[in-house]
Amino acid sequence: MPVIARFCGIVIKMYLRQKEHNPPHIHAIAGEYVGMFSLKDAEMFEGDLPLRYQVYVRQFIAEYRDALYRMWENQEFRKLPFME
Repeated sequence: MPVIARFCGIVIKMYLRQKEHNPPHIHAIAGEYVGMFSLKDAEMFEGDLPLRYQVYVRQFIAEYRDALYRMWENQEFRKLPFME
C-alpha cells in the first residue's frame, strides 16, 4: 500500500484498486489507530482514529481531493505535502 503523505504523526495510504473496494477512500494510520476516510465527504466510515487526528485528515482530503481522486482512478501514486 503506497504511502501518499506523512504529517502530524499520521501516515496516509491508498491501496491498489484491484485489491480495494469502493467508495474511493484513503487509510489514515496514527500509531495503533486506523481510519478509512471517504474522498467524497472526508468522513471516517470505518476505524478508531481519535478525533484529534480526524481533524487533520479531513483538512488533508479537502486540500488534495482532486489529486487523491486522480490517484484512485489512474493508480499512479505520488507523495503529497501537508498544506501550510
